[in-house]
Amino acid sequence: LKPIFSASSISSASLRPFLLSKSLLLNTFAAMLGRTAQSTRASGLVAFAGGRTLTTFPQINPKTGKVFKEYTEMPEEEINQIITDASSAFQEWRKVSPSNRINIMSALADKLRNRKEEAAELMQMEMGKPVAQGIAEVEKCAYLVDWYSKNGHDFLNDTPYPTLPGFSKSYVTYQPLGVIFAIMPWNFPMWQAVRMGVPTLMAGNAVMLKHAPNCFGSALLLEDMMKEIPDLPQGLFRSIIADIPATTHIMENDLVQGMAFTGSEVAGRKIASKAGSLLKKCVIELGGSDAYAVLKDADLDLAAAAVVNARMTNGGQVCCAPKRVIVDKSVKAAFEEKVVEKVAEKKYGKDYGPLVHKKGAEDVAKQVRTSISEGAKLLIGGADIDPPTEDCGGAFFPPTVLTDVKPGMECFDHEVFGPVLAIVEAESEEEAIKLANQSHYGLGAGIFTKDTAHGEAIAKTELQAGMAFVNDSVRSDPSLPFGGVKSSGLGRECASFGMLEFVNIKTMCIK
Repeated sequence: LKPIFSASSISSASLRPFLLSKSLLLNTFAAMLGRTAQSTRASGLVAFAGGRTLTTFPQINPKTGKVFKEYTEMPEEEINQIITDASSAFQEWRKVSPSNRINIMSALADKLRNRKEEAAELMQMEMGKPVAQGIAEVEKCAYLVDWYSKNGHDFLNDTPYPTLPGFSKSYVTYQPLGVIFAIMPWNFPMWQAVRMGVPTLMAGNAVMLKHAPNCFGSALLLEDMMKEIPDLPQGLFRSIIADIPATTHIMENDLVQGMAFTGSEVAGRKIASKAGSLLKKCVIELGGSDAYAVLKDADLDLAAAAVVNARMTNGGQVCCAPKRVIVDKSVKAAFEEKVVEKVAEKKYGKDYGPLVHKKGAEDVAKQVRTSISEGAKLLIGGADIDPPTEDCGGAFFPPTVLTDVKPGMECFDHEVFGPVLAIVEAESEEEAIKLANQSHYGLGAGIFTKDTAHGEAIAKTELQAGMAFVNDSVRSDPSLPFGGVKSSGLGRECASFGMLEFVNIKTMCIK
């Protein structure tokens, strides 16, 4: 199988989570993907009939560094059969009315709530997320199911349009495409899959999920919940245990009609390029180096609390977290003091845990050390803090704040996927806006000011991002579209936009 990646695509600029595994390929692509997990490395190859080999995927607990489970890659024949079965299930599912599809899928909410502790404990072992945050993630997944169960009917109803002369009626109908292939990252093992999968299934499609190799357990748990839903065709949602070469094979299968990808910028460009060559729809959610502007009239207590909470949750491994805070010079010192106080209050095991793996912690430490060598000042945390005694997996990195960060420094120019906040000084409001936009990413942005109308005007017309929040932190919610501009991706998830990404918007004219 011809991989979609090549050695010529290697770039150290990519700092988003992705899914690498086979030892040979890992060495080739590690620089490209930046945060390749120790937990995503394959421990060996298992021979099987036909002379091919299968990759094994050890599941490594980042807190202990120990393997707690191991998965073996599915053979090509099994993957092909899964695709065929998914297509057959789709043919049955597409004939169910949109309202009935949504009503059937609504049962997933209770499945998620009933197994939230199980899912949260598994996520903690897979990627280090504190259990309380894992429970909140699963509850958010259930909320998404509830929200689409209430609102999705309206999105999938036919839309009347002006009738053409000589016709009795014209309208647009939304018909499903078929089997959609989803490649999801490890930072939100349940939310990422549910956010993409549920509205896509409700719209009438089948979904095949290839999760990050350290989150195959979460993928299989979600599949198990789907299998328990009454009247949902078996095989409509399946989790694939596969390595990188299989990705190309799956995308090229004629039964696969679209791709959804969340991961590194470089890999996302390759996926989008491959999808384009196949003329298949794709939704791509990539990195972010989100900037929040704190103006001189901002409520500094509000701003500091919002920024710190958003940056440090999930170990800082959040695509839409505030990586850079652009602060007016006149309030910078006061803001720094409040931020350091808030960071010092964060407790290991409750507010943050280990990063996803040892390599991730090493990468963040390197970025912090590089930024300091370039002139940034360390206010709290840093790469030389010893881990708690209960954290012996080598993946610990403490909440960290750098200040006097400037363009050209590592922590300004590149996304840092860990609990590191970079404070940047601005001489004026105009410079703050300029600095906020000085990134090739454009996922989220925020602004803090007591003049709400003025902040709204700036956020609406001046901040180059797919999402802009005033006086609070950016977050995803089922009721609002999620996605970015520039190098942060293509398409949208959530709200009506997410439900209609993988449908045929069909024009109907009746004479």
